[in-house]
Formats: sequence, C-alpha cells, structure tokens
Amino acid sequence: MRHQKVKQFLAFLAILFFALSAVPATAGEFGDLKAKILEARDSLVMMLKNKDKRGADQQKLVKDTADAVSAKLARMKAPAGNDAKFKELVDTWGAFKKTRETDLVPMILGGKQDDAEKLAGGIQKERFQKIIGLVDELGK
Repeated sequence: MRHQKVKQFLAFLAILFFALSAVPATAGEFGDLKAKILEARDSLVMMLKNKDKRGADQQKLVKDTADAVSAKLARMKAPAGNDAKFKELVDTWGAFKKTRETDLVPMILGGKQDDAEKLAGGIQKERFQKIIGLVDELGK
C-alpha cells in the first residue's frame, strides 16, 4: 500500500514537472522568473525522489536555485495595475520558500520520506500551482 502511494506521488510529480516545463515561457521578465521557479522546483524534486541526490552539492543547488528566484523577484516590479497580484506572488513564494527550507528539506535529509512527500503533495503543491498561475497571469 505504501509503495503504491509513493509511486502515485512520484508519477504525479513527474507528470506535473514535464507538463509545466512543456508550457512555453511567457515573454520577458516573467518568462525568466518562471524558468527559475521550475529550476528550483526540479532541484528539490530530484532530492526528494533520489536518496543518492541528498549530498552537499544537491543541497547547495536546492538553496541556490530558490535564492535565485527570490533575488529575481526582489528586482522586479508589478506590471501596471497589478500591484495586488504581484504582492500575492511575492507573499506566496515567501511562504513556499520558507516551508521548503525550514520543513521540507530537513524532513528529506532526516529520512522522513513519508512526511516530506505529504508536505510536498499538500500545501507546497497548492502554493506552487498558485505561484505558476500568478506568474502566467502577470506575464501576459
């Protein structure tokens, strides 16, 4: 039963990642931002799915890719008339990143695979979908 859930979860993550990466990036800054977000997500999914990808190099990649998203967001401004949506994007990314750094990565590294998968497939999945939706809307 447990292996079935893990397989379903990993299949979902793989499908979601490939579906999102197949979507053409929006033009300009928001297209660049989306690419950085997908890179950050991919680095974490690799760590989650592969026990051999939990060393110092992968941990640094997970941190650096998330930091790159934060840095890009900090340099960006809301498109005209979209201040509230942009603030929602920044706030949602902040919550997503904080949970990833303070809860998710420590669970993965601490061997709490089930807890990590539950968190990744729950609130983090919802936040990620919201982030991508906002980036797409703001990039139009």
